[in-house]
Amino acid sequence: MRNPELTFAVVDHIVATSPGRNDSTNPAGRPFIEAWRKNCADFGITNFDLDDSRQGIVHVIAPELGIDLPGCTLVCGDSHTSSNGAVGALAWGIGASEVEHVLATQTVVQHKPKRMRILFTGRLTPGVSAKDIILHAIGKLGTAAGRGHVVEYGGPAIAALAMDGRLTVCNMSIEMGARAGLIAPDDVTFDYLAHTEFAPKGPTWDAAVKQWRTLSSDDGAVFEREEEIDCSALKPQITWGTSPQDVIAVDESIPNPAREADAARKTAMERALSYIGLAPGAPLIGTKIDYAFIGSCTNGRLADLEAAARIARGRKVAPGVRALVVPGSMQIRRAAEHAGLDRIFIDAGFEWHSAGCSMCVAANGEIVAPGKRCISTSNRNFENRQGPGSRTHLASPESVVAAAVTGAIADVRTLLG
Repeated sequence: MRNPELTFAVVDHIVATSPGRNDSTNPAGRPFIEAWRKNCADFGITNFDLDDSRQGIVHVIAPELGIDLPGCTLVCGDSHTSSNGAVGALAWGIGASEVEHVLATQTVVQHKPKRMRILFTGRLTPGVSAKDIILHAIGKLGTAAGRGHVVEYGGPAIAALAMDGRLTVCNMSIEMGARAGLIAPDDVTFDYLAHTEFAPKGPTWDAAVKQWRTLSSDDGAVFEREEEIDCSALKPQITWGTSPQDVIAVDESIPNPAREADAARKTAMERALSYIGLAPGAPLIGTKIDYAFIGSCTNGRLADLEAAARIARGRKVAPGVRALVVPGSMQIRRAAEHAGLDRIFIDAGFEWHSAGCSMCVAANGEIVAPGKRCISTSNRNFENRQGPGSRTHLASPESVVAAAVTGAIADVRTLLG
């Protein structure tokens, strides 16, 4: 390895998150865990193992530990590495052969991307969150809008987001087709990183912040593509099909493919509706669910759990619904327990898990049964994503809780009081 000191490893996709989990809880993952652990020891890689208090989903722990910092370049063998751009880094996912090249040389060859900027104006209303912002943007612009680009997110609505929300937005840059997404660092960024484990300390920190404040686009910066989205009237968003682009406001009716002029899009919509088991023109509200999942690198952070707990407090998961809360890291899990969030979820009938990818990726024994319907805070609703034959609706943590406690897709704003 060229630079072991710049390399970090964590296990997340293939580990079970059930309470008391160990290497063998997900038997299919054990050989991978053992090989990974040996490789880390052989090459001197910092390893956040299952029993490490810092273990969690890679794109959650990188910013929360200060591994990811403004102005750095960061790569990982997972597409949602783009999450890390929320601190002002250039972060993107790479393939296995590129991972090997980076480990050996600390370099990677890339084509220079084009520049795209999306400005989000207005102010979010109660019940609407960062997840709704990015789902709406993907629905409006399409899953190919960012192809070949790095997307910069800006505007008043982005500036008003806490870091957890910014991480959510950058996370789903990939679902827009972009190579990466980023947000210029500001005081929100610096406050978030100030006391993280791997961030600079003392005078070095002060010097770093001074330099980081320069990392914003010039006033005259030119972008190949610019978009503006007004968030003032934005409503909670829910997907209806098998692409993140298949998204509407929760109180809208499911689109009719017959009204789609583009033949390829029409065919994709028809296939999606057939797979998901919904009819054109029907309302999403009232669609019965079987599973509710809160977690993933998109929405497994503390602010996500806090928002979900506010809706869950004093309510009960509907009969027949299995509901899971899976914190994005063990640090987040401890912070949530310190705040009493675990008791709110458990009292409401949610399962309280350890950190990992869980139902987002279905590579760890935690899956949605065939033909069953799940409302999820994850980032992909592809066919079979959460298990063979599973049906997935993407939504915010608040909307997932609203569905869990009513037993069907619901408008969370009706539960806000």
